[in-house]
Amino acid sequence: MAQPRRSPHDYYETETTDHQAETEIILLKHIPLSPDSPSPLQRDAHLQFLIRNLIQGLPSRYISQDASQPWLLFWTLQSFSLMGVAIDPNNKQKAIDTIMAWQHPKGGFGGGPGQAAHLLPTYAAVSALAIVGRPGPGGGWDQIDRRVIFDHRKGVPDGAFLVAHHAEVDVRGTYCLLVTAHLLDMLTLELLEGVPNFIKSCQTYEGGFSSASQPYFSPEPEGPPTLLDSPRPPLGEAHGGYTFCSLASWVMLQPYLSLQEPSVQQPSLNFKTLLRWLVQMQGSEIELGGFKGRTNKLVDGCYSWWVGGCFALLSSLGIIGSHGHDHDHEPTVHQEDEAWDDIDDSLWDRAALQRYILCAGQHPAGGLRDKPPKPADSYHTLYCLAGLSTAQHNVFLSSTRRDAILGCWKIPPASESTQDQLRRACFTHSLSWTEEEGTSHILGSQNNRMVLFTVVFFTSDVADRASMQNATHPVFNLTMTHTEGIMAHFYKQTIPPRSKRK
Repeated sequence: MAQPRRSPHDYYETETTDHQAETEIILLKHIPLSPDSPSPLQRDAHLQFLIRNLIQGLPSRYISQDASQPWLLFWTLQSFSLMGVAIDPNNKQKAIDTIMAWQHPKGGFGGGPGQAAHLLPTYAAVSALAIVGRPGPGGGWDQIDRRVIFDHRKGVPDGAFLVAHHAEVDVRGTYCLLVTAHLLDMLTLELLEGVPNFIKSCQTYEGGFSSASQPYFSPEPEGPPTLLDSPRPPLGEAHGGYTFCSLASWVMLQPYLSLQEPSVQQPSLNFKTLLRWLVQMQGSEIELGGFKGRTNKLVDGCYSWWVGGCFALLSSLGIIGSHGHDHDHEPTVHQEDEAWDDIDDSLWDRAALQRYILCAGQHPAGGLRDKPPKPADSYHTLYCLAGLSTAQHNVFLSSTRRDAILGCWKIPPASESTQDQLRRACFTHSLSWTEEEGTSHILGSQNNRMVLFTVVFFTSDVADRASMQNATHPVFNLTMTHTEGIMAHFYKQTIPPRSKRK
């Protein structure tokens, strides 16, 4: 494989150019001899890394993450799910008991026992419970205090949400609240009022999204001030994490927006600049096709999900071709390869992203990382694996799946209130994501595949093996199975089975 060209240099030395040059020199050593034969996924090493963290405990350097305990557990559990590993009942119960110790008496979950409730660890705790929890006493799901989970985080007048009492406004908080509300059947019209306008206001001139925006209020002679639609400048630069949270929130808001009166002017995003910014975040050949999170920054494995995951979301909105359709035939291996050739790869290079994760993202001792020579950690392990999944599989909103779910809805639509319509629409929209058969493209061996076909319980003598389609949910970053399980419970609905591979 010929050595790729180095990035252009204007010969004006800065710290940024020095770091870029150093990174390219390091990445050159990880370029595979053949672009189609990257380093294999070291599953056993990564599983040992995760099991060691879960069973033995995390290294001492994780003390700084004491307020992020739900995140550490979620990153670990979802990494297991992505690699096709389930947890034995004993360790599941330990995880449930640990999670419930983080629940705050006044609602929500904190970063650890006795810590203040916060939207971000609430999302992580509920997502972890979606993986290990169950109905009934001690199962976690029925012990969540849904009555007060959002009571002390009402939206401020502009449709944003405080992430905690007396804390800041942040689109990550909006995303975490919306996912939690979707999973636990807590969406209301009042909760969503003004949220689309807040999301819109966070888009920057580059096209990506910042953390928040600055509201302006006009003083009134009497009573509270009036919120003005503009000016409303974003706060900060476009960032991959904020962009994913904003775009995923926008996707979750589509059922709500569709219920608005036609005469009401709907907010809109600038998808042209957003798509351009996302495409520009993918690194060049010498950067192995990894993604960066901001303009003029270095590639980083976690943005494989935060930026790479945005393309499936854009497809669901009709911004780029989704290439997703429902069909009943079972493709052969040869047909899978041909089907992949029909996927439009002109916007982003899926194969290159897989190459970056496999060749630069894997740590030799297990776990995944930002880039060499950095150490592996729980955060990068999950988001590298999730990015690998989104690069391998085409997941789309299936009309066939939507119709099947609607056919099982227990409340007749004719008797529904607007609130009931919102519940039904959000439930159906969330669970209609389906992996398109025959369009998976796995760089390297099939061992690198991130879709779950075999479930294996570790640290147990019991082994349960089942063939199933279980792709990663593009919005929630949970498997489809875990998403369906928790939502069926809280919405009290029956979900039709998915067709199994033969």
